[in-house]
Amino acid sequence: MTELAAVEVPEHQEHRFTLRDGRQFAVAEWGDPAGIPCFMIHGTPGGRISWWKDPEIYARLGIRRLTIDRPGYGESARQPGRRVVDIVPDIVEVADALGLDRFVVTGGSGGGPHALALAALLPDRVIRCMASVSVAPYDVEGLDFLAGMTEGNVVEFEAALQGEQAFRPLVTGLRQETLTRLEAGRTDWMGDDYHVSDADMAMMLKHLDRVRAQIVHGLAPGVDGWVDDGIAFTRPWGFDIADIHVPTVLTYGRTDALVPPAHGDWLVAHIPGAEAWVDEDSGHMGDDAQVERELGWLAQRDPLR
Repeated sequence: MTELAAVEVPEHQEHRFTLRDGRQFAVAEWGDPAGIPCFMIHGTPGGRISWWKDPEIYARLGIRRLTIDRPGYGESARQPGRRVVDIVPDIVEVADALGLDRFVVTGGSGGGPHALALAALLPDRVIRCMASVSVAPYDVEGLDFLAGMTEGNVVEFEAALQGEQAFRPLVTGLRQETLTRLEAGRTDWMGDDYHVSDADMAMMLKHLDRVRAQIVHGLAPGVDGWVDDGIAFTRPWGFDIADIHVPTVLTYGRTDALVPPAHGDWLVAHIPGAEAWVDEDSGHMGDDAQVERELGWLAQRDPLR
């Protein structure tokens, strides 16, 4: 296993929960312990060890930020055959254990569908939802899922459609290449078939240390989480996004080649009342200038309190 390069992870609190089915579920807590609880759902691949370049922003805005390892990543046990919707009972158990009645949710990239599942199925508990550069459901009317995607992602999804026997060897090789390149400090850590916009390349260089910390931690146990994510995204998610009725914002950029903006456009058109924050110049990694606005929206007080 590749060792984590020397990156100072900001002070935070670690939690481990044993769920009803016996799985371990890992959560990290950052920011203001008295702030509005916010579950942040990581991308694919990823993990709970993630923070903004100014880690004090969460306390300053009054956010109790809870990051997780989804099953199969980091220190959360695998849940074979999981669907996107299966994140909901896991978060309910964690929220109950922490004494959290209501909370906000946000998810980026592969975390987006999971955040949307929480919004759809927990309308009495989710205050608001933000999904950033989220993939849309596969094989839905009005969206060519693979159109505009970089070649590496196309290969991944085509393998995922064939099932674990085809997908696991692919991402096993990608994992090793990713960890090796991150160890060397390379911005092209995803691989030679993953081409991104100039805006994203600049962001990757700027935030490489934090990206490396998250990916290395998340992939430390292997590729189980990555395998299960890819397959889950290409199969029915287990809920209808039309059932989302909590305030929802979709953020995405027009230069994104990992999750093309057509996915965001489709989601906005099919989630009742959803608002789109679209940046014409940014890509998958967003724009630093928008972080204050995004976290400020999430940090708004609970209207029912």
